[in-house]
Amino acid sequence: MAAESKAVVTVLGFDRKGIIAQVSSVLYERGINILDISQTIIDGYFNMVMIVDLSEPTCPFDELQGDLNDLGKKLGLQVRIQKSEIFDAMHQI
Repeated sequence: MAAESKAVVTVLGFDRKGIIAQVSSVLYERGINILDISQTIIDGYFNMVMIVDLSEPTCPFDELQGDLNDLGKKLGLQVRIQKSEIFDAMHQI
């Protein structure tokens, strides 16, 4: 799978039940498959990084960004998505 068909989803905020389920539901409803996921809870702070497949979305990328941002506001979390090539370019040494 080409890097341009992947994205990085990050979630940060206070831990609560259902975060993974709700973020996963938004992705599933828009045809986005989760390829890899890592999550930790440190002193009550929830942190999650997902690598997702953008090869067959059912909506435009900017709409997906808005939906995840809206979910973050609803849950009191930071939820962001970046295409992998942008994420990679921003994090090169």
